[in-house]
Parts: sequence; structure tokens; C-alpha cells
Amino acid sequence: MRILFLSGWFPEPPDNGIKRRIHNQLRLLGRRHRVTLVSFSDGEPTLAQRERLTTFCAEVHAVPVKAFDPHRWSARLASLSWRPRSLVDTFSPAMAEVIRDLVSAGGYDVVVTSEIPLSNYARYFDGIPALLDTVELGILYDQFARASTAWARWRYRLTWEKWRLYLRRVLGAFRVCTVVSQRERELLELAAPGGPTIEVVPNCLDLAEYDLATGSREPNSLIFTGAFSYAVNYDAMSWFVRDIYPLIQARVPEVSLIITGDPAGRALPATRNLRLAGHVADIRPLVGASEVSLAPLRTGAGSRVKILEAMALGTPVVSTSKGAEGLDVRPGEHLLIADEPRAYAEEVVRLLGDRLLRDRLARNARRLMEERYDWARVGPRFEELVLRVAAARRGEGAR
Repeated sequence: MRILFLSGWFPEPPDNGIKRRIHNQLRLLGRRHRVTLVSFSDGEPTLAQRERLTTFCAEVHAVPVKAFDPHRWSARLASLSWRPRSLVDTFSPAMAEVIRDLVSAGGYDVVVTSEIPLSNYARYFDGIPALLDTVELGILYDQFARASTAWARWRYRLTWEKWRLYLRRVLGAFRVCTVVSQRERELLELAAPGGPTIEVVPNCLDLAEYDLATGSREPNSLIFTGAFSYAVNYDAMSWFVRDIYPLIQARVPEVSLIITGDPAGRALPATRNLRLAGHVADIRPLVGASEVSLAPLRTGAGSRVKILEAMALGTPVVSTSKGAEGLDVRPGEHLLIADEPRAYAEEVVRLLGDRLLRDRLARNARRLMEERYDWARVGPRFEELVLRVAAARRGEGAR
């Protein structure tokens, strides 16, 4: 089978959650099928990056990404379009040309499209059956549902309704959509009722790459993994360092915190025993050497790969309810959850001081990973969906 795979993230190196998902999908599909990858890229990929991808992709095409600028004239004029402003402003003629040329050459059985922005190019599929992976609407809906002023409610409602209109129009090009959680499924059904088949394919890890940490852990050590270029991560750690970390320091003066990921020029409140490690090629040793992994997220959508990574490595997690959203976890069994600063600090302090509790949470979380979030188990389901969509071209149906 020949697969055309469209990605908004160049998946090498797979150093964030969505890139890791795409990398796993490509590696799985490339074992038995001929996969052509067309991906946006922030900068020209190196020869080594391309070579690593061509071990499972027959072709790799990289297109320069165009970042959204709400102040650009194209973005301002897009207020008059039925398409969301970001999609109008970031539309890439170069991406459209590559897709059009590949499709016109013929031979593709199915198009796999990763995330909503790439659906903007569905008009160039020329009737090839398509699957839209990782549809996430949680952030858009929460902005509208949780707006605190009348102006904000009006503004975000308008944005939400525009995305609903777009999805109702564009989803006709897709036979199947996948989401990472039941909540995202419900939001997609709300946004575009009567649309294509929706399947839950959760974020997962290849557990063969995550051996349980067996070495010693740094006493009283906390870790947060996530680049501040993603505003959700910056909001989480600004809140933690400002409102929660001082409460922990008052109880455990020797506590330390390391944050991995690009700080993106964004500053945190001044504090002691905090290290910004920047981009780390492999975070597993740092997570595996920490006593507690943090996920104090207050916004966002989907499910958090940072939590999955910590659980895979046996590092217990303290999360907010929003941070754990979309994961089949139970507080007190797989992780600890708190939503207010004092309660969150109390849970971190309790975990740092209780080795038995840390060990119990780690064992339960790792077992959950093995049962529900191992790509070796979930990946074949995704491949079956791709095959099902491709079968529609042969008249066998996808629903």
C-alpha cells in the first residue's frame, strides 16, 4: 500500500509529544507499506535527520513552515473569510504544490493527515481516501466556555463558531478522524455532528524505549518537561514558581527544580534551586533521576505525553485535573492530583517524604502504561484504521 503522510511537525528528532506520535506512526506504517512524508519544517532538516527518517519513509519532503502572525494583513483580512484566520494566514502555496504534484503522479491508496491545520490542503487530495489524525478542540472550546468577561465570551464564541463551520465543511474529505481522548471525541461530535467516523487512538509511548529507572534518584528533586514556546507550559510553570514552589521550599528547604525545554525568551519569577536546562536531546535520564514529575497545567487539550513519560520511567507525578485530563488515571492510585496552590504543594511535600507512596504510585502507573498506553499494543489499531480507510477506494467502505 502507498501512503501519503502529511505532518505539521518535522518528526526528527521526536522531541515533543506530537512529534513522538508522528514518529511512531511513520515507523509502524513504514514496516509494511511505502510511505511518502510531506512535512512542514522549522529550518532545513539536516542530512542526518533525513537519513534517519528514510529508514522507514520511502520519500521525505520538507516545506518551510509559515508561523501565524495575527498582525499580518493576510490575517486581518481573513476575519472576512469562513476559514479560521490562522489557516488563511499560514496557508503555504509550496505545501499545496508538493501535495498536488505527488497526487497527480498517482498511485497513493490513502492520505494520513496529522492535526487540523493540514486539513487545509484536503482540496488537493483528488478523491484519495483520507484519515485525519489527532483532532484537538479542547483549547478552543475552553477559551469560549471559561471566558471571564462579556467581551472575551463574544470573541471566543465567534472563534469557536468559525472553527465549527470550517470543520463541518472540510471533514467531508475524510473517512475517519482520530482523537486522543473521549472528551476530544465529544467536542468533535459537538462541533461537527454527522461527520466522519471518530476513533479514539490515545497518545502512547514505545515502552521498549523506556526501561524503568533502576539507579538512585536525586533526593527532593522535581522536574517539569516542556518548552515555553507552548504557552500552556509557560503558564503552568509561571503559576507553579510564583504560587506553589515557595510553599514547598518553606517545608523542604533543600528541594530543587529542573525545567527542560526551550525557554523561548520567557522569564520566570526569581527563586532559588531552579535550573532551566533548555532543550535536552534525551530527557529520560533526567526524568528517571528525579523523585517527582510535575504537571501543573491549567489549560490545554488532548493528553499529556509528559505524564506518560514519567509513568513509563517510574517517576511519580503530581498533576492538576486539567493536566491529567484525557488519561485513564485514578488519583491516589496512579498519580496525585491537586488544583489549588496550597493543596498542590502539600501533595508534592507528601510525595517527597514518603518512599512507600512513591514506589506504589510508580508500580501502578507503569502497569497502566503496559496495559493501555504502550504503542506496541495501540499501534496495530491505528494501522488497521489506515487500512480500513484505504479499502474505501476499492469499494469496501470505511464506516
